[in-house]
Amino acid sequence: MKALTLFLTLLITCVLTLAAGQATADEIHVAVASNFTNTIKTLAGRFEASSGHRVILSFGSTGKHYAQIKNGAPFDAFFAADVKRPKLLDKEGVALPGSRFTYAIGKIVLWGPKKGSVDAEGKVLEEGKFRHLAIANPKLAPYGRAARQVLQDRGIWESLQNRMVRGENIGQTFQFIKSRNAELGFVALSQIIDPGHAIEGSLWKVPQSLYTPIEQQAVLLRESDAARAFLTFVKNDESLEIIRGFGYATP
Repeated sequence: MKALTLFLTLLITCVLTLAAGQATADEIHVAVASNFTNTIKTLAGRFEASSGHRVILSFGSTGKHYAQIKNGAPFDAFFAADVKRPKLLDKEGVALPGSRFTYAIGKIVLWGPKKGSVDAEGKVLEEGKFRHLAIANPKLAPYGRAARQVLQDRGIWESLQNRMVRGENIGQTFQFIKSRNAELGFVALSQIIDPGHAIEGSLWKVPQSLYTPIEQQAVLLRESDAARAFLTFVKNDESLEIIRGFGYATP
């Protein structure tokens, strides 16, 4: 009888402990710029393992996410690919005051999946030995605006118009190149970096003097202990090391 009582007591304790854990766990819905896909998946996985919370990620262009948030999309946080949209959300009273911060500084590269398709100085752009050049839509995606600035600096923006394939975001742009629908294109360095592995194909690391620095900011959109904890987690030293490992600079 004593053994049965002890067993039931332990069983009830376990159930109550499990219930308490489930009660404190939460879901976080986060809008994320496409360039940050691989990085935030790694960060979210580590956060989930340490906190018990679940992070639900939605990827897309910063411009499109901004419009969705303005129209009431139920996101708890927003990781943009620029400063402009988080600042607007701050100014418009949509973002929670004091939550905005820079989490990464992006870098753009000209990349082709085949070896030798892109030279180390990007001269292939002037030589024109390609049919299609992929870039993200400059009106929606900060990485697309950076690509336009580079091509304008080289004086070939207009002459390459009939060869350009425009992705809605940098994720779609990367897929155009990866699938060989475009021989080369401008992507985020983070998209072709797999920590611990060699970079596939060939690339030109575009000097950052040729485009406006791609400072990327995040904001909190709803009051949530779990979402605040995730943003704090992204700022810690371990997370910053992961972010740098994917090819970003950090503030």
